[in-house]
Amino acid sequence: MGHMMPDGRSGTRSPQLTFLGGVGTVTGSKFLLELPGGDRVLLDCGLFQGGRELRRRNWATFPVPASSVSAIVLSHAHLDHCGYLPGLVRQGFSGSVHTTPDTARLAAIVLRDSARLMADEAEHANTYGWSKHRPALPLYDDKDVEKALELFVPLEHEQPAYLDGIELCLHRAGHILGSSWSEVTLPGGAVLVHTGDLGRATHPLLKPPVPFQGADALLVESTYGNRRHDDAGTLWTMAAAINRTVHRGGSVLIPAFAVDRTEVIIYRLHQLRRTGMIAKVPVYVDSPMGLAARDVYLEAIASGSPELRPGLTRDVLDPGWLRELRTVEESMSVNEPDQPSIIISASGMASGGRVLHHLRHLLPDPRMTVLIVGFAALGTRSRDLVDGTSSLKIHGHYVPVRAEIVNLPGFSVHSDADETIAWLRTARRPPRVTYVVHGEPDAAAALRGRIHDELGRHAVVPAPDEHVLL
Repeated sequence: MGHMMPDGRSGTRSPQLTFLGGVGTVTGSKFLLELPGGDRVLLDCGLFQGGRELRRRNWATFPVPASSVSAIVLSHAHLDHCGYLPGLVRQGFSGSVHTTPDTARLAAIVLRDSARLMADEAEHANTYGWSKHRPALPLYDDKDVEKALELFVPLEHEQPAYLDGIELCLHRAGHILGSSWSEVTLPGGAVLVHTGDLGRATHPLLKPPVPFQGADALLVESTYGNRRHDDAGTLWTMAAAINRTVHRGGSVLIPAFAVDRTEVIIYRLHQLRRTGMIAKVPVYVDSPMGLAARDVYLEAIASGSPELRPGLTRDVLDPGWLRELRTVEESMSVNEPDQPSIIISASGMASGGRVLHHLRHLLPDPRMTVLIVGFAALGTRSRDLVDGTSSLKIHGHYVPVRAEIVNLPGFSVHSDADETIAWLRTARRPPRVTYVVHGEPDAAAALRGRIHDELGRHAVVPAPDEHVLL
C-alpha cells in the first residue's frame, strides 16, 4: 500500500485516514490524514475524557512521530477536540495549526486552564496520596501550551487556504463561537468533509450550520445519534427545578462547560428572570475560564460577528444581577450559602475544576439540586449522577448523593439525530461513504442505520485505530 520514508512517514498511493480517537466515544477526536508523498495532516487534536481506560490513552505515545505531522485543523475550542495539542507539541509537533480567529482565542483560554488544572490535580494527588503514580505528573504544562499557541494560523470562515498538498475551507458549524466543519480537497480533487461538532438551528446566540453541499467522503458526529432534543420542555423543567429548590431553602449547582454552555445558561437565566418564571435569587458564575470565554462572546457581540444571531445586546450575557467569582476565597464562600442561590461552575462533565469542590459540599444535602445541562460522557461524574449513582468519588473520597439531580439534555448545542439527518439531506452530491464518529456505540449505530435506511447512503462506524483509503 505504501513505503516508509526516512522520517517515518508513509508514502501512500492513495490518501489514507486513520481514526485515532473520537470513535466508540465522544472524546479524543483525532483523525490522521496521510497524503501521497508522505504529508500528514491531523483533523482535530482532542483529549480523551471519561473513564480511566480512556484517560490512559492520553499518555500513549502518538502512533506516528509527532514531528512528521505537518499541519493540524481544529474544528473548535472544546477540550475533546483541541486539548491534546500541547501534549503533541511536547512529543515534537511543530507544524501549523489552522482554525478560525475565535477558535484560536478560545483555545488559548481552554488550554491554559487545562494545563493549570492538570498541575493542580497532580499537586493535590501528591499531597494527599490518592494517585497510583509516584509522583503524579501533568500530561503537559504551561510551557507546552504557549509553544502550541505560537503555531496557530487564523483562517476566516469561507476563506480557502492551501497547505501541504490540500485545499482547506472552514464553514460555520454553529456549535460554539468559531466552530467549523472542514472541507478538504485532496490531491486529485476528491473532497473529504469533517463535521467536527454540528450546532443547532435553535442555538440562542449563534446562527445554524452552513448547509452541507456534498463530498466524496464524510466524517459525521453522532453524539446524539439516537436521541431527539426536547426544546419545548427544557426551559419549563429548568424553571420548575429552580423554584422547587428555592422553596425548600436549597441552592442549584449547574456544572457547565466554560465555553458556550456557560453563555447559553446565562442567556436562559436572563430570559427566565425577565419573564418572571424563576425566583430572583443570587446567580454566581464560578469559573474564571467561563468568564474569560464570555468576554470573547461579548467582543463578538460588540463587533457584530457574522456568526451571531442579529440583534444581540451585551446585557444578555452581562446582566447587572450576575455575580462573578474569580478568587478561590470567593469560590469557597458559596459552598455554604446563607440563602438559596444558583451557582454555574466548570467543568460540564465534572471531570475537574471548581465544580468538584461545590459537589463535595452540596451533594450530601437533600435541599440542593444539581442540573446537568449537556452531554455527559460515559465514565464521567456527570454521567454517574444522571445514571442515579448513590455516591460520587471526588479527590479520593466518596461523597453521598442526596441532592436532587435533574438531567436537561435539551441544553446541548450538538445537533440531535433528526437535525443531523436534515443537514446531511441537503447534499447535492451525496458522499460515497460516510464514517459515523464522535458517538458512543449505540448512538453511532443508530445514526448509521438512519443514514442507510432514510438517505440510502453507505455508512460505516469505524473501529479505533482503523485505517481506510480515501
